[in-house]
Order: sequence, then C-alpha cells, then structure tokens
Amino acid sequence: MAEVDEVQTEVVNKNKRFRKDKRWHVEPFKPEDNKAGAFATESSFATLFPKYREKYIREVWSAVTKALEAHSIACMLDLINGSMSVRTTRKTYDPYIILKARDMLKLLARGVPINQAVKILDDATACDIIKIGNIVRNKERFVRRRQRIIGPDGSTLKAIELLTSCYVLVQGSTVSVMGPYKSLKEVRRIILDCMRNIHPIYRIKELMIRRELAKDPKLATESWDRFLPQFRRNHLTTSQKTAKKNERQAEKQAAREEAAQAAGLPVPPSEKEKPKKKVYTPFPPPQQPRKVDLQLESGEYFLKPREKAAKEIAQRKERQAEVAKQREAERAEAYIPPKEYAEPTVEEKIRKRKEREEDNGNHKSKKKKRKNKEEENKPEPALNKRIP
Repeated sequence: MAEVDEVQTEVVNKNKRFRKDKRWHVEPFKPEDNKAGAFATESSFATLFPKYREKYIREVWSAVTKALEAHSIACMLDLINGSMSVRTTRKTYDPYIILKARDMLKLLARGVPINQAVKILDDATACDIIKIGNIVRNKERFVRRRQRIIGPDGSTLKAIELLTSCYVLVQGSTVSVMGPYKSLKEVRRIILDCMRNIHPIYRIKELMIRRELAKDPKLATESWDRFLPQFRRNHLTTSQKTAKKNERQAEKQAAREEAAQAAGLPVPPSEKEKPKKKVYTPFPPPQQPRKVDLQLESGEYFLKPREKAAKEIAQRKERQAEVAKQREAERAEAYIPPKEYAEPTVEEKIRKRKEREEDNGNHKSKKKKRKNKEEENKPEPALNKRIP
C-alpha cells in the first residue's frame, strides 16, 4: 500500500486572510529615489549653543562637517553670535536629511558628544528633547527628582538605556533622548512620571516584565494586564484625612478607657473636648457703638483736620519709639556676656567642708536635746495593780 503524503493546509481566519505583516524592512533613501531632482528652494536651520560648549564644538567641528558632507549638507559655525547653522545644497537628494541635521545640532548644543550625535543621521534613529524645568516649582524638589532619574552611580539611567535601547542625557532643565521611535515614547513616560513623583523603578519593572512576556509566542494574542503590576497612587482628600485622624483618636480613647476600667482607675477625659453650648437668650446682643460715637466720647470728632493729622503722627512716632526700643533690647541681648563660674580654690573647699561639719554637729546636738526634752515631759504610765 502506497503511502500518501497528506498536505496540511493552515486554517486562516477569514477576517485576517488579506492582512499583511507590518514588520517590513525600510530601505535607505538613495539619490535614485529622488525623481524630482534638485530642490527648488534652499532650506536652513540655526541653533544657539551655550558659552561653555564653544570650546568642544570648535574642536569637533571638522567631524561635524565631514558627517554632513556625506549627505550633501552645508554647515557653518558662528562663534561671534554663538550659533550653528545647516542648509541644503544643489547636491542634496534626501528631503528629510535637513531635519536630521537640525536635530544633530540641537543635540550638540545640549551636551551630547559628537560620536553619539552623529547617529541621529540614521533613518532608524530619532531624538526627543524633554523639558522638565516647568513641571516642579520648588528648586530643591526639582533637583531631588532629577537626581532620581540618574540614580545612585547612574544605575537607574543605565537600566533605562538597556531596556529601551536609547541614549539618555540629563542636562540642566532638559533630558535628551536618542533611539528608536517606539522607545522614545517609553522614555518620555518614565521621565515625566519621575518629575511627577512616581519613581522610575516602577516603570523599569514593567518594562522588564514586558520584555520577558514578548519572548513567549503563545502570549502574542493575549492581554498582558494580569501579569503587569498595578501601581496606584493613594492620595486622600482633606476630609478623608480628617476622618482617618478622628478614627485613630477614637480607637486610642477606647483603649485608654478599657485599660482604666481593668485597673480600676477613673476613666481619663478625651483629648479633644467638645465646645460648650451657648446659653440661649431671646434678646439680641447689645448694639456696638459706631466709630463716630467713639470719636464723640473722646473729643476727637471736634478736632480740626490739621490737629487730627498731628495727633496721628504723634501716636505713630510713639509706636515707632516703642518698637525701636524693643529691637535695641533684643540686639543688646547678644552682647551680654554669660556668667562665669570659676572653680573653687583649695582653701574655699576646706572652709566649706568645715562649715558643713559644724552644721552637722549642731544638727545632731539639737536633735539630742530635743529627744531628752521629750523624755522628761513624757508622763509616767499608770499602774494596773490595785494597792490592798
């Protein structure tokens, strides 16, 4: 009996039979791909750089020129105005390379080294400059959270770079990121969450779990929510905080009462006493005198404007004199020398010891005299026996 090879046909879902695989290879842009020829107009971009970067940029400018000439881009360094500029030429064939050159100059101005900034000219690499200066107002809090991105000895920053395949540089109030397009989104999320007081370790842990789950082909069509950790921020409102505080105080008071009852002691009063209720009266409160009435009583109402002004000036000067006197006294306290306590000499120690011994002797003699006097005044005990 001849063996028949059975051809197994794969069952394809009818909804996905015309769907193509999205993982395609991007071909580099070549001069032959530019069908329109040379550009009609010239495009240019300029970027300023800080003074402390001038020395480094001047040293590596030859390498920058060489990297841009390979893509037919002209560049110029202006040390007087502190700017770098790039522009297209008649030989430029890639319409997007001018934007890549602009990003390269931005990265150089932000502190990225030349060997790393040149990688931005690759089509698969993009950059993102994240501004973090306006997220936190407090300067000390901003510095702490920015340092949290770097981590101890740069460990947190290194973990982010390894998990996202990106280059991250924290400089001043910005964070420069270079890498694949998909990873830039993850890094931006980590940086902004860190500045909003969410530690990067939570996002790093989530990325590590995602990397392990991506290795399993069985989970490609399933949801990963059950594997990912759910971190929630529990911020309570003022009313919720007050309610929790009242609950804790009530528990403490109940524990005190139980302990007092077990020991047989009186129940201690609560820490927060309730305000006493006001006694109800059907009559309204007495009417307060007006300002004019007070002026009539003191006679100020009949003074002339000039006299009123002079009186106010005199009162103000009196208050100023009192405050000045008080401040002078406060300042003078710093110049009052402290009391010096000298060690007693040998003669003073001997004299004090003799005085102490004499006082002890007098005290003993007085105590003895008092005891003898009490014995003399003590009545004799009555005899129980009857005399026949």
